[in-house]
Amino acid sequence: MELLSITKTSSLGSKDSSQREKADSGMPERRATMPPPSDIVKVAIEWPGANAQLIEIDQKKPLSSIIREVCDGWSLSGSEQFALRYADGPQLYITEQSRGEIKNGTILRLAISPTRAARQLLDRIQSHGIDARLEALKELAKLSADPTFATEFINMEGIGTLARLVESGTHFGEMLAFTLTAFLELMDHGIVSWDLISLSFIKQIAGYVNQPMVDVSILQRSLAILESMVLNSHSLYHRVAQEITVGQLIGHLSNQEIQTYAIALINALFLKAPEDRRQEMASTLAQKHLRSIILNHVIRGNRPIKAEMAHQLYVLQVLTFNLLEERMMTKMDPTDQAQRDIIFELRRIAFDGENDPTGTEKRKAMYTKDYKMLGFINHVNPALDFTQTPPGMLALDNMLYLAKLHQDTYIRIVLENSSREDKHECPFGRCAIELTRMLCEILQVGELPNEGCNDYHPMFFTHDRAWEEFFCVCIQLLNKTWKEMRATTEDFNKVMQVVREQINRALAMKPSSLEQLKSKLRSLNYAEILRLRQSERMSQDDFQSAPIIELRERIQPEIMELIKQQRLNRLCEGSCFRKLGNRRRQEKFWFCRLSLNHKVLHYGDLDESPQGEVPFELLTDKIPVSDIKSVVTGKDCPHMKEKSALKQNKEVLELAFSILYDPDEALNFVAPSKYEYCIWTDGLCALLGREMGSDLTRSDLDTLISMEMKLRLLDLENITIPEAPPPVPKEPSSYNFTYNYG
Repeated sequence: MELLSITKTSSLGSKDSSQREKADSGMPERRATMPPPSDIVKVAIEWPGANAQLIEIDQKKPLSSIIREVCDGWSLSGSEQFALRYADGPQLYITEQSRGEIKNGTILRLAISPTRAARQLLDRIQSHGIDARLEALKELAKLSADPTFATEFINMEGIGTLARLVESGTHFGEMLAFTLTAFLELMDHGIVSWDLISLSFIKQIAGYVNQPMVDVSILQRSLAILESMVLNSHSLYHRVAQEITVGQLIGHLSNQEIQTYAIALINALFLKAPEDRRQEMASTLAQKHLRSIILNHVIRGNRPIKAEMAHQLYVLQVLTFNLLEERMMTKMDPTDQAQRDIIFELRRIAFDGENDPTGTEKRKAMYTKDYKMLGFINHVNPALDFTQTPPGMLALDNMLYLAKLHQDTYIRIVLENSSREDKHECPFGRCAIELTRMLCEILQVGELPNEGCNDYHPMFFTHDRAWEEFFCVCIQLLNKTWKEMRATTEDFNKVMQVVREQINRALAMKPSSLEQLKSKLRSLNYAEILRLRQSERMSQDDFQSAPIIELRERIQPEIMELIKQQRLNRLCEGSCFRKLGNRRRQEKFWFCRLSLNHKVLHYGDLDESPQGEVPFELLTDKIPVSDIKSVVTGKDCPHMKEKSALKQNKEVLELAFSILYDPDEALNFVAPSKYEYCIWTDGLCALLGREMGSDLTRSDLDTLISMEMKLRLLDLENITIPEAPPPVPKEPSSYNFTYNYG
């Protein structure tokens, strides 16, 4: 007897509800001896005012036939006017292409078809009744995120209709906000080119941004639309740049509700500006005091900085430093007198007090001596030292800034080294050039911003010449470290390695100002670097004797089990993951956690980043651990193969992993940090009984084994260890006491 594609088993009563709650909680259920066929999916389908149907869907049968039989179950005619949608989460329409994502236990909803819904909404948003139009636009804003609906609505010239509503200028308040939301969601699908947008529409959107009193929701959507225009169309960049001034955008930074959108648009204009206009735009931003406004209203504001704002600050930092790329890649022309005059100026400032001989030969000999004392490699013609790129002319710019703006520091560094005769002098010129190259590498000057990276440094927003001041701090560090190491010319590379480590360690502490950076660098002297290296080495080194190796091998399984339990406990707590898109960054999140019995992974979408634990009831989707085939990482992940923009992003690629499960499905992750990536990949491998091989596991294993071995190898001779732990002291009668350390 042929198995029917849909079998109505019962109405969704209290008994089935309790079973569903039991399944959602991750509690084990009694399974049938014969597993269901892989192409049969058991779901519930709802319809307003009727009991839900529990049915079995045959994935081999056409979706239209399934919908027709569902309609027959409720005596509904015209099945071609209906479609299936998910009842939870984004409530997307189910198509022939997406039906494979339906899981056992999913709750679906019978709804009007996307074509019919698009036609009805298109008619309603053009109706004369204001209330009806508002409700239609509100529903449209929600449905526009669905690609199936969006395709139908766009095919009916829906975007043109929305654009005309905006251009008419007759919509205000909530109605306009919903109109702009729907427009942006529809355009974000990439079905229609942004180049088709009319100039009058751009002027209208720009007008909302330029008006002094506009609703926050309208401002947010207007700024987001302009950002998408700039990022997605070269021709629209020029039109938007003509309508929007940087000064107008900076004025919005005092409003915490739209700060992120305003900085995002500034970054987009900065990123897409022709190279010959970027320096001009940077000068305008400086004149408008963008840096100080961001410092006072954003970084030092009374609200914590969220991930999206941190990313935008990072992008602005990268784009600002990238303005140095031209000088970094410019070689010095040894025949250019203007450029050579800069070197003469360096010599003059350092040795101004000495008599300048009149004879040409004497002057040349003295200049050669001075250039040697300045620490240049080419004493006769130091211009040759600046012909290598990077750092090119940027190194000379830094040296001149130090000599003019920090003249006492410059003269002290040069003279105290030029007067030494013990071969321990620090060559200022060579050090400054190599330090500039190092700083360019550390701050990745010339590289485009990474999607998902939030690594901005608050101290770079505390000074208008942050790059040059950073160099001045670091060149003093280099000179100090050179003396602490009692280095000679042969130790040059060794000193530079120590200085790089000092700078990297200090930057990792995120100093909030240049003064705080100086303080942290003072604490990271050469002796402290040696101590840190020794401490880190001690945590890694083990004695190589046979008894110690045997002890380590005996301890390792216990430690690995401890790490495994920690990883699984973290999976039970769950983590929040960001949804990354190619066209426009949005604050969209989803959460995943493991059931307490380690048998089910629960996950679902969230409107915002959660504060604390997310209950299982809010996570509508799940994957049995028994269905997981494997875990893949990096470029092997399905979403890395599909999204070329993400595939090219090294940082995102390093944080990507996917769960492959039956039959050919994948749950794709991009971890928020390297730590979370290691926790989840380790935990999933532990669930599947595979080896945990992350860097974090190796680090934890080495640390814990080292600690355990040191405890077991303690010299306890003549020390009596009690068999029972000592009693806990009684609580004091009051806590009104203090310690006087004086």
